[in-house]
Amino acid sequence: MRQSSLVVVANRLPIDDSVAPDGACEWRSSPGGLVSALHPLLRHTPATWVGWAGGTGPAPALPDVDRVRMHTVPLSSEDLRDHYEGFANSTLWPLYHDAVEQPEYHRRWWEAYQRVNQRFAEATAEVAERGAVVWVQDYHLQLVPGLLRELRPDLRIGFFLHVPFPPPELFMQLPRRAELLRGMLGADLIGFQRAQAAHNFAQLVAKVLDLPATDRRVGVGDRVVRIGAFPVSIDTAEMAALAGRPDVAARARRLRHDLGDPDHVILSVDRMDYTKGIEQRLKAYSELLASGHVKVRDTVLVQVAVPSRERVTQYQILRDRVEREVGRINGEFGRVGEPAIHYLTQPFDRAELAALYRIADVMAVTPLRDGMNLVAKEYVAARVDDTGTLLLSEFAGAAAELPQAYLVNPHDLEGLKQKLLTALQADPADVTARMRAMREHLHRNDIHAWARSYLSALDDGGSLLNHISTTG
Repeated sequence: MRQSSLVVVANRLPIDDSVAPDGACEWRSSPGGLVSALHPLLRHTPATWVGWAGGTGPAPALPDVDRVRMHTVPLSSEDLRDHYEGFANSTLWPLYHDAVEQPEYHRRWWEAYQRVNQRFAEATAEVAERGAVVWVQDYHLQLVPGLLRELRPDLRIGFFLHVPFPPPELFMQLPRRAELLRGMLGADLIGFQRAQAAHNFAQLVAKVLDLPATDRRVGVGDRVVRIGAFPVSIDTAEMAALAGRPDVAARARRLRHDLGDPDHVILSVDRMDYTKGIEQRLKAYSELLASGHVKVRDTVLVQVAVPSRERVTQYQILRDRVEREVGRINGEFGRVGEPAIHYLTQPFDRAELAALYRIADVMAVTPLRDGMNLVAKEYVAARVDDTGTLLLSEFAGAAAELPQAYLVNPHDLEGLKQKLLTALQADPADVTARMRAMREHLHRNDIHAWARSYLSALDDGGSLLNHISTTG
């Protein structure tokens, strides 16, 4: 079996769900941030990606994609129901996002979570070279670092949490809190999006496991586990180049024409998820239409809401509510040929997304809680002419890096309405100054800087870091 010196371990493989007739696979266009974050790194670094290919039953054999070996981990329908839809997305996900929806706890879900994490750990142990660097990703696999350390103590293990890590009073609700913390502590380095998350983690391991901990280090027997904030980013140059392409510019002009050449275009691009604040945003826009502060002919809202976790009941209910609200608003305020909201649920390729970013005078990114939100960063990178306003939730990780955005509390309906009007009516000179500052920050802190920062801490400046420095 071929082994790799860099192994990425994530719930999903980063590929589309089908293989072309010639046997080729392509990188999956993902509505989440993980694939977008890691793809630019792995294009230049020979590696193995361990993950689930989608579907149930035996794991399919897949070809390499962009020199990255795809090593599939099988999931049964029971695993999918109890591990992925159950413990990962109905227990951990809502809890980690401030319990926006009530988390559910079932013993069989925990048993499946343990079983699947063990399977991922064993698969990783098989494909990693001696002394390899293993990078475990996200909340689906929090037990893997500890399980993998038992199997392969020679490995250098990193764990990165892409979602928020909750304050102690929320995390303490988990029936299996100690096991989850111990699993994460199997890593040599635990990375979070924000310093507050590292602080929350340190408090918890001290309280629950009685271990010596600071916001930077945790003592675990004779080991020291380092923790810290490593805000994930995007390939800024790639998005800027894409947005600047003549065909994308032409597509943007056609899109704006198709929308009726309005004075203002407001854009939101989200996964269909209750953490994204879609309902609050629609209500704010509806009230601005009702008050006459916004008129349909002058201002258009484009809401992209890509379906997600459609077998989870909470997501089915949310989609029904959103679609009813969009229908109500269009029925009440739209005209023939002039809907108040252009509501789109299909995923877009990156060129089409860049064209949408180019026409958006206001990008409304208003999640109730988000680990980072790479859509906000992509929008900034795509505004190659330094125009456009970013309306950004205070509760997105990106807010700490982009203070020049128009920051808003999405729970405050009146505040959301006022900030939306402020963004629509902003002085062009102020808009340019804010956008230029945000773009400069992203050019300094892109995906390559993130990878260098994390891997230099994990790999002690080893060969992986050197390789990324020369290719990134």
